Amino acid sequence: MKCLTIFENAAKALQELNLIDDAVISRMLMLLADEAERQMPSILSENQKDLMLMQESDPRFDRLQLTPERIKSIAADIRIVAGLSSPSGKILSEYIKPNGLVIKRVTVPFGVIGVIYEARPNVTFDVFSLCMKSGNVIILKGGSDATNSNNAITGLIKKVLRQCGISEHVITLMPPGREETSALLKARGYVDLLIPRGSRELINYVRENASVPVIETGAGICHSYFDESGDVDKGRAIINNAKTRRVSVCNALDCLIIHESRLSDLSDLIEPCASSEVIIYADKKAFSSLQGKYPVKLLKRASSESFGTEFLSYKMAIKTVPSFADALEHIAKYGTRHSEAIISEDESRSEDFCLMVDASSVYTNASTAFTDGAEFGLGAEIGISTQKLHARGPMALEALTTYKWIIKGNGQIRP
Repeated sequence: MKCLTIFENAAKALQELNLIDDAVISRMLMLLADEAERQMPSILSENQKDLMLMQESDPRFDRLQLTPERIKSIAADIRIVAGLSSPSGKILSEYIKPNGLVIKRVTVPFGVIGVIYEARPNVTFDVFSLCMKSGNVIILKGGSDATNSNNAITGLIKKVLRQCGISEHVITLMPPGREETSALLKARGYVDLLIPRGSRELINYVRENASVPVIETGAGICHSYFDESGDVDKGRAIINNAKTRRVSVCNALDCLIIHESRLSDLSDLIEPCASSEVIIYADKKAFSSLQGKYPVKLLKRASSESFGTEFLSYKMAIKTVPSFADALEHIAKYGTRHSEAIISEDESRSEDFCLMVDASSVYTNASTAFTDGAEFGLGAEIGISTQKLHARGPMALEALTTYKWIIKGNGQIRP
């Protein structure tokens, strides 16, 4: 199917979608969740075809992999979305002017949303459920690494749509070619919003080449700063969880910053990381502190490239700083405005950290692993926005709407 035809079909499907009752959408999503679990063997079989073409050591492997547990979790998220109220059609404000005009500001879907993503087949389910519940049509451009998985999932979704009498053009998976990517980036007049999900390189490419408005999501270089007053027990648990819970996701810890007065506690803080074989890239002071206390094969000297790297694997950098101000400076230089944390028992210091750090999610004495739509009580997410226009942090249903003004009159004209 030619790109122009895809875009035209999406625009027509949007008009039809606007007339479908929210209860019908909810029933369809519940049916989809059930069908995803029933068709689990075939989905996993297609996913295995993709996995066989990727090295297990590749940081993207974990993101690409589907398991029975992950599909059950995806289905649970879809059911949660189905049970939420639609964010569209809400009256944000309403008032009557002296001339009798009734003016309302009402939430509406963006329209047609394009999502460009890499080896993350779960995104196909998540994005579809969120867009449908908010009244948006979706055009997906998945990476070639997940072709079989994405085709299987999209085929399943279209089957459910047909069963429910809904146009299958509310979702389109474009072929994994460069020509199709370029067409999607330039589809002004057809596509209302682009959301890239993936590496910094992907996000930069989309931002620099798109003529359609873009919301940046995904790339996360996350820091945790262990302050002078930090509690070792809290710090040990937080650091280990943020680093090792799931290394391939954007909220995973990439760099531990430690105040130099607490270097004597460093080996205790990262001791649990050794059992997960986390490779440490330590600066000069941290390296000296860890010699003989952390496995030799896992301890490396940091280089300039160690900082500002999103590892997406069992690797972590350590930066020693002489002051709180230096910790803030390091985060400002290397962070991606995603998720940053401080471990401190000084309430005033923690408040300053929250005020001064520029990130979508800022934590005090907690793991950055919580930056997630479900964990924030939003249900499934379409991504983590690292910019400041429109949406910031986990983007869920409400972030997929904009608003319009509706004005009701009775013959008024402007003098």
